[in-house]
Amino acid sequence: MNVCMIAYSFYEGDNRVMRYAEALAARGDEVDVFALRHEGQQKVEVLNDVRVFRIQSRQRNEKTKWSYLLRILMFFLRALVRVALKHARQRYEFVHVHSVPDFLVFAAASTRLTGARIVLDIHDLSPELYGTKFRSASGSAMFFALLAIERLSAAFADHVIAPNHIWHQRLIGRSVAQSKCSVFMNYPDPRVFQPRGRTRRDGKVVMLYPGTLNWHQGVDIAIRAFAKVKQRVPNCEFHIYGEGPSREDLIQLAAKLGVAEGVSFHRPVSLREISSIIENADLGIVPKRRDSFGDEAFSTKTLEFMILGVPIILAETTVDRYYFNDDVATFFPSGDADALAECMLKLIRDVNLRSRQVASARAFVNPYSWESRSSEYLSLVDQLANIARPVESLASSSADV
Repeated sequence: MNVCMIAYSFYEGDNRVMRYAEALAARGDEVDVFALRHEGQQKVEVLNDVRVFRIQSRQRNEKTKWSYLLRILMFFLRALVRVALKHARQRYEFVHVHSVPDFLVFAAASTRLTGARIVLDIHDLSPELYGTKFRSASGSAMFFALLAIERLSAAFADHVIAPNHIWHQRLIGRSVAQSKCSVFMNYPDPRVFQPRGRTRRDGKVVMLYPGTLNWHQGVDIAIRAFAKVKQRVPNCEFHIYGEGPSREDLIQLAAKLGVAEGVSFHRPVSLREISSIIENADLGIVPKRRDSFGDEAFSTKTLEFMILGVPIILAETTVDRYYFNDDVATFFPSGDADALAECMLKLIRDVNLRSRQVASARAFVNPYSWESRSSEYLSLVDQLANIARPVESLASSSADV
């Protein structure tokens, strides 16, 4: 098939988009991805048989709702035109649109006219995400506007993908029929997140956070906890990989707490690069706030730490307690920097605890591998597109679909 993907994200750093595209390309489908561009990147590039069209540059430095909206609208219009032009030359049969924003699904309108099937993949619930980002209550006009857009977008799509079981129930309760909504979690791709052996031998204790730098991610809580630990473990460091509107505030916080030399900020890197960085860390930190969004948003980092054998400390949120227990992760009360510091110290000092957690997590994470779930996605694609495939390619578990 000719397949189109649209994502307001950087392709090479988005595990969810990349693994879907590569799974389709690996079986012989022609896959085009329309995505964002970092400064200096090629506008068109073929990566593992996937054609990536980078149609707009972006820096994650938006501060207001209007700056977010303007950039998203510009991307939407570019995608609408570029997809229509490409579709006119070589008709797309299947379109996979990655949200946020939900209304990006309408960029595939030209393909709908010729019968293409469209999937809306909701990575994050927009009403909750932007409500948290801009401190907008669930009863606000903005929340209801985003909820209306969610419903319209879901109605336009032939199928909707939810990123976890909690949000699946939320979506079918307010925006989409259960029969056209499936759960596909953000499974690590073992071809990318494959343990290759640690190479760091510097005697330091390295704690790691890789991800976006937004308020709801709670990285400021982790920095405050690290400042307490640094006084007692002088050779520890906190490495942060990512960008976002909170970046400068976090840099200033580290300086204010006197740990600027121990907290290093790095720009985002590709998935294949971050895999090696994660494997060489001693502790993974996922310090989310338990707000209306963070409490139910499943962190993509958690399973990546597990599959690479790195013990993790998780904020105690509803979604993480839904999937994980105390054998595979160390929990702390969300928002409590003192408790997080104690968890850091406990894991740093207790080698046996770290080893037990890593062993339990590796056993736990096996069923959550993209390798074991990719056939479910390919089966969904074929069912929607009414394409017959050999029986063996359609066999799959229904655990998450």
